[in-house]
Amino acid sequence: MDTPTNVQLGVNIDHVATVRQARYPGQPDLGEPDVVRAAHEAELGGADGITVHLREDRRHVQDRDVELLRRLVKVRLNLEMAATDEMVGIARAIEPHTAMLVPEGRQEVTTEGGLDVAGQPDRLREVVGRLREAGLIVSAFIDADPAQVDAAADAGFDVCEVHTGPYAEAFAACGGDTRRGSLASAIAAVEHAGVRIRERGMRFNAGHALNYHNVGPIAALPGLAELHIGHAIVSRSIYVGLRSAVADMKRAIAQASRTGG
Repeated sequence: MDTPTNVQLGVNIDHVATVRQARYPGQPDLGEPDVVRAAHEAELGGADGITVHLREDRRHVQDRDVELLRRLVKVRLNLEMAATDEMVGIARAIEPHTAMLVPEGRQEVTTEGGLDVAGQPDRLREVVGRLREAGLIVSAFIDADPAQVDAAADAGFDVCEVHTGPYAEAFAACGGDTRRGSLASAIAAVEHAGVRIRERGMRFNAGHALNYHNVGPIAALPGLAELHIGHAIVSRSIYVGLRSAVADMKRAIAQASRTGG
C-alpha cells in the first residue's frame, strides 16, 4: 500500500446487510453475506473504522449485527443513529466508539441532507449529554452551514461530519472540472464548514456520495480527519472483493492528500 495518509477512512458496510436482507429478511443469523466477515475484510484492506446505521425500520443492519461488531471489530465502530430514545438506549448499552446522529426518513433510500441541529437545540443537547455520559464520542452529520456548525458546538458534539452530497452532485454535473463555478463553490462550502468546525473545537469529518472519482478534492481539504464511504466501496467489492476495494480507496485518499487533490 502507498504511504499512509493522515486522513482516515471509515467504511460503511450497511449495504452488505442490504444484500443479505433481500434474501433473508429478519433472519440475519441465517443468511449471507455476513456483516462481521465484511468488517474484517475491510479491516484487512486498511479501514480505520467501520460504520453501520441501525435504522428504526431495521431495513438492513440488525441489532445483532451491531452487538457482534462491537465485540469483534479491531478498529473503531461508528454507529449512525436517529436521535430517539430507543437508539440512545441501544447506543448506551452497546457502547460503540462513536455515536453519529443523523436525520432519518422512512421513505428515503439513504440519508438525505444533514441533521437540523439548529432547529432542535434543547432535544439534541439532552441526547448528546446522555451519550457522552456513557463515555461515547458523539458526532453530528450536518450540512455545510455555519449555523449548523455553531449549533452542534453549542449542543456539545465532539465531531461534525459534513454532508458531501451536494458536492458529489456538482462534481457529476461538471464532469469533475473544478474550473466550473458550481463545483468550486461546493468544495469551498465544505472547506469553510471544516474551518469553522475546527475553530469551535470539534473534529472535522466528511462523507456521503463520495466515490473513487470524486474523493480527491475532499480528501485534500486542510484539517480533514476522516472520510466515511460506503456505497462506492461495497459496489466495487462485487468485482474485486472488499479487501481490495478498501485498499483502492485508501490509495486514492493518500494520493489526494499528497498532491492536493
